[in-house]
Amino acid sequence: MSTEPATTEPDEPGGRADRAPDAGAPEAEGTPDDHGTPPATAPTTDDGNPGVTESGDAEGAEGTTGATGGPEDVADAAADAETGADAPDLSEAQAELAAQKLERERIERRKAEKKGPITAGAKLSGTAADLLAAVRAVEGGQKPSATVFAEPEPAPRRPAPEPVRRPQPVAAPVAAAPSGETVGSVRAVLTEGGAPQTLAPQVAETLGEGAGDLLREDPWQLLRVPGVRPEQADGFARALLGAECGPDDERRGRAVTVWLLEQAAVAGHTALEVPALTAALAQRAVPDPDEAVQSAVAEGEALIFQDALDDAPAVSAATDAEDDEEERERPVRVLVGLERYALAEESLADGLARIVNSLPKDDTADWASAAGSAPRPAAELIRAVAGHGLVLHTGGEAARAEPAALVAAARALGLRAWAATHSTDGRRRFAALLDAAGTGGAAPADANTPADAGESGSPVVTVGGLLAGVEGPGRDGEGAFALDLLVVLDAPQLDVETAAVLAESLPDGARLVLSGDPGVLWSAGPGRVFADLLAARACPQVSSRTPDPGPLGELVSGIGIGELNQVEAPGKEVVIVPVRDAGEAVHRTVQLVVDSVPRAFGIPAAQVQVITPGHGGAAGTRALNAALKERLNPGPGRFGGFDPGDRVVHSPVPGRATPGRVVRADAEGLHLECAEGAVVVPKERVETAVRHGWALTAHQAVGHRWPAAVVVLPGDAGAALSRPWVYTAFSRAERHLSVVHGVEQTLPRAVAEVPPKPRTTRLPALLKAQVPTAG
Repeated sequence: MSTEPATTEPDEPGGRADRAPDAGAPEAEGTPDDHGTPPATAPTTDDGNPGVTESGDAEGAEGTTGATGGPEDVADAAADAETGADAPDLSEAQAELAAQKLERERIERRKAEKKGPITAGAKLSGTAADLLAAVRAVEGGQKPSATVFAEPEPAPRRPAPEPVRRPQPVAAPVAAAPSGETVGSVRAVLTEGGAPQTLAPQVAETLGEGAGDLLREDPWQLLRVPGVRPEQADGFARALLGAECGPDDERRGRAVTVWLLEQAAVAGHTALEVPALTAALAQRAVPDPDEAVQSAVAEGEALIFQDALDDAPAVSAATDAEDDEEERERPVRVLVGLERYALAEESLADGLARIVNSLPKDDTADWASAAGSAPRPAAELIRAVAGHGLVLHTGGEAARAEPAALVAAARALGLRAWAATHSTDGRRRFAALLDAAGTGGAAPADANTPADAGESGSPVVTVGGLLAGVEGPGRDGEGAFALDLLVVLDAPQLDVETAAVLAESLPDGARLVLSGDPGVLWSAGPGRVFADLLAARACPQVSSRTPDPGPLGELVSGIGIGELNQVEAPGKEVVIVPVRDAGEAVHRTVQLVVDSVPRAFGIPAAQVQVITPGHGGAAGTRALNAALKERLNPGPGRFGGFDPGDRVVHSPVPGRATPGRVVRADAEGLHLECAEGAVVVPKERVETAVRHGWALTAHQAVGHRWPAAVVVLPGDAGAALSRPWVYTAFSRAERHLSVVHGVEQTLPRAVAEVPPKPRTTRLPALLKAQVPTAG
């Protein structure tokens, strides 16, 4: 096995010997922004879960990932490249909570009648029974008894560093801005309470008309604003209420309960079990957590659910018949969640059950002939779709040829078949597969194919474009998609709200295929839809046997089963670059992107993507982007830190990251050239919606692939690594992968022992209640 030796030549002025790397300070709990939108209070890691802090330049001895390689050109160029600037390590702004409002409103309108908690017939006792009694009291119109339950701006060290994000979310556009009178009243209250006046528009937008009076009456309503933390709201309340303010205030307990549920949603949970929620409330100095939960339920700010437990231990037989009947009742778990995600999860379960049960029995399409003429790997998928409304398909990049063959076969049968991908790059790649499968981008004569359907008129769209109505077949008179078959690629990226809207938008009798690689990172938003459906076994599952080719495919396949194998790489497809610390990691990364990879493999720097675990730290995206900008496109950053020619990533909504390039800036805003076309980002949105894009996190990179990828693993990144993160990052490369490796044995240990962090969801239980075949 060969690895690239570290350079021993002296550094040039301005190189890493001149630089004092910034140490990353631990940040407040929350979850990091991995999708181009800055969460307010999270450590800058890329695992989609809270609680991981980031250290600075921890030393890391040389190590390897188990892959082989090491071209001479990479080694020879080690001493010739310069390093980029270090960037400060700052806390990130909270962004995951700003979801797609239009989609959520549609779900809420349909589910408006489901405002009460879900009851069950199980026999409860203790806190669970008290909670159920509290809910029933609320339903009866009674209020239950109380027995239940700022950082300094750092000076830039280089021209045009990555702009520092303030703790503001990237929010979806709203129908109407708050009135000037409302903003003025909020500003007055904020000033009185010692809070920044700059929060006034955001508070007014969040709380609506009358926000000033509401905030004065209940200062803890400030916690509803993304980015505000309990200790900040406490200080604001003390300034307004004086001696009346105390930790046992019912308003505080209720607000902190809702805040914790929102933080859980950022981490991917759609609900929390009561013991976990009350423990978190106790950590936040809420004297009576049970009462705080009860108050939130009584005011309609949270809902209680009871889900039956299938894996509970058996109970002993009772001698008395009545006791035996009571003991045979299935135990349940009691959860608390926000209405927004509860309605979305219930809507998704309803929609999937309808899809499963509405398949017409008199289907005249000749699916048997289509399966017989299809390639063998795709035939099984076609047969499954022929007899079922909902089908799951799993596999890697090469396996996407199978759903492509399915779409081609369905369109040849005269069906209105469409495919939707997570990204524009995924749409391009899948369209190429359809061309290879023989569709040529042509739709059947009776299909509704608008001019802006997909790339080159092919039946491939993005999920975002399909839901927005700017791509795809359009909708029929009842508001449903005008299609017979929808294949959703990159299915693990579906959060519960997006999946609910997709399921609700399918007409009766239409088929839905969810296809994706189960090894990649889960969705940015709450839920784990694809994993929940695989676990529930509510429909047929087709697992592809088509492996990804070459040394890269072999390496990634091993990671998927928890093994970091050595692979033979005769074409230097995999190269290990050992580093000692984060400063050297930046130095070697710039060298690889600017010189070594283009010279050794003929891949331009513009097609080399850097992937690192987080935004902050001495080798995070900010530091790497500043260094790469200095070498590839130096400039003063006149337009909010950006210059024409800068490589960027645009995040119009949380969870969606689109690579692009800056064209110019004017009074309209920042003009970008992205894969889907020209984009103009308003000036007030640039800071929160645009980042430099030479270096991305794995969550930002998911759904995209590049000819070459450089994965940076500095010594302080060990805590952020997991098997899904490594699998996602390593599988972004098509031809060449360089691993800047400084985490010693942490990498193989993460691949072997660190699975994705669990998420609490209700979808499997809801499906089992509605789909007879579930389980």
